[in-house]
Formats: sequence, structure tokens, C-alpha cells
Amino acid sequence: MQEILKIGFENVGQWFIANGDINFTLNKFAEGNNILYAFIVNNEIKYIGKSTKTLAERMGQYRNPGTSQKTNIRNKQCIKDCLLKGNKVFIYVFVDSGMFSYGSFKINLSAGLEDSIINKCDPEWNIIK
Repeated sequence: MQEILKIGFENVGQWFIANGDINFTLNKFAEGNNILYAFIVNNEIKYIGKSTKTLAERMGQYRNPGTSQKTNIRNKQCIKDCLLKGNKVFIYVFVDSGMFSYGSFKINLSAGLEDSIINKCDPEWNIIK
């Protein structure tokens, strides 16, 4: 986890159980987009994902996944299982400042970092097919 903190990830919220289901709080970047996020349990990276939607919208997809959203359904259950075992599930984010480009093309740093972090850290909930 120290490696992602060194590149700028920060804790912005966490998951909790309310009325038998999962919910989340965000204290920063709720309306930010082009965000790379991580779910952290016991200082261990469990999942890395990215979103072009706002962070609040993306977390809402885990809270209420559609029937065809297999990753969201699976991660919702993983989050809930951790919480029911008494673990805290924190939400960390890296915000793409949009400062990088190649010629006239903007580089989506979040997208590029996602693959590299997943390959290096091998988070348990990221299932590569």
C-alpha cells in the first residue's frame, strides 16, 4: 500500500453497513472524475478501479449494481463480507490532474496507472480474464 501512497493516493472515505446493506461516505473528491480508486482493507489493496464518472456515481454503482454488472455485484459482496467480519473498507483515490499530454493528445494517467498497479500489486478482488 505504501507504493500507492507515494504516488498520491489519499483516503477519502469508507464503506459501512446500514440497514443490512452497504453504503459509503466520501469526504473529498465526490464530484471528481477521471479518478483511480482503491478499496483498502487492513492496509492491503483489495481492488483498483478507474472511473470517468464522478467518484460518488461510481461508488453508487457498487452499492446498487445492475443485474448485468458482474464486477460491481462481486465487489459489493466482497465489501459486505469484509464489513460483516468487522473489517473497515476504506476508499482511496488518485486524481488525474490532466497535466500530461503527448502532442495535442491528453494522456489519461489514471487509465495508464490502473494496469500497472494491478499487475504489480495483484489485488485480490481484481480478476483478470
